[in-house]
Amino acid sequence: MSPTLSKKILAWYDNSKRDLPWRVSKKSPKKLYYRVLSEFMLQQTQVKTVIPYFKKFTKKYKSLESLAKINENQILKLWEGLGYYRRARNLLASVKLLVKKYDSKLPKNFEEVKKLPGVGDYTANALLGFIHNQPTLAVDGNVKRVFARYLNKKETKIDFKKLISLNRNSLFITNRNSDFIESLMEFGALICKPKDPKCSHCCLKTSCKHLKSSKKTKTKNEKKVKTINYDIFCYINKKRQIALTKKNEVSFLRNFYLPPIKKMRNNSNQNNWIFLKNYKNSISNLKLNINLYYKFSNKIPQSYYWHSIKSNKEFIPSFTRKIFNQVSTLF
Repeated sequence: MSPTLSKKILAWYDNSKRDLPWRVSKKSPKKLYYRVLSEFMLQQTQVKTVIPYFKKFTKKYKSLESLAKINENQILKLWEGLGYYRRARNLLASVKLLVKKYDSKLPKNFEEVKKLPGVGDYTANALLGFIHNQPTLAVDGNVKRVFARYLNKKETKIDFKKLISLNRNSLFITNRNSDFIESLMEFGALICKPKDPKCSHCCLKTSCKHLKSSKKTKTKNEKKVKTINYDIFCYINKKRQIALTKKNEVSFLRNFYLPPIKKMRNNSNQNNWIFLKNYKNSISNLKLNINLYYKFSNKIPQSYYWHSIKSNKEFIPSFTRKIFNQVSTLF
């Protein structure tokens, strides 16, 4: 692979990169904190969605050490609405470990970094590159697409570990390994996009095999959207309270308090319940078709507890707050 790829990508990045709040000076004392926080937030979430949450976190907690002092309920409350709440738990566990075990420093060993909760190959490589400037690539969907198009090969046909190993001398030609990692991801997000890539603005167009070929290999399709049908049952009382429980059939919100939810089963769930409305909700690649039912009651099952619909003091997933909004029309 030609070393001009690295030079051209870096030159493009220097002129076209976005101004993102976690991109601080390499000498900044906040670099580790900002990069750890942003990498956890950016897992399966778009940049534009993450930015306001990142700013909210860094305004309230100024350092890795201050974030490490909070508890799970506090971080979940601050994370509320960002989704994939396991990330928040993993972030807190990782930060506490970095502060306590590693003296607020990132280990330089790949396997050691992977021991941090919620950190896989991608995040470990990203952090090692960003913090220690190590010659490695964080291979996400954007990076895979860039190389797949450049080589005009299907992503599934490329062994990325082998590709990096064989082309190490041509890929890592400067001491800007951190910038090169970021430039590839940025290039895939802004130029070599999944749909409607900006080929006319591409700095690699003269050597891109995909652009030159009459038999263009298709890039990997987006995740298929899956539709799930749920019935949600709301016990409510005249005090504007709703019954919540952890006993639900919702894998993506496991261990959170929600109104009782069950998968639709041919109208067998609805006995003695009053239908309120049908509405849609989307979470990542899931489309949820929801039938909402309610009943006024002063008694609830033993494993439930009453929660004020108007309360905003404790963490409640945004999915549940949307249910509160629907039910509040009954009062």
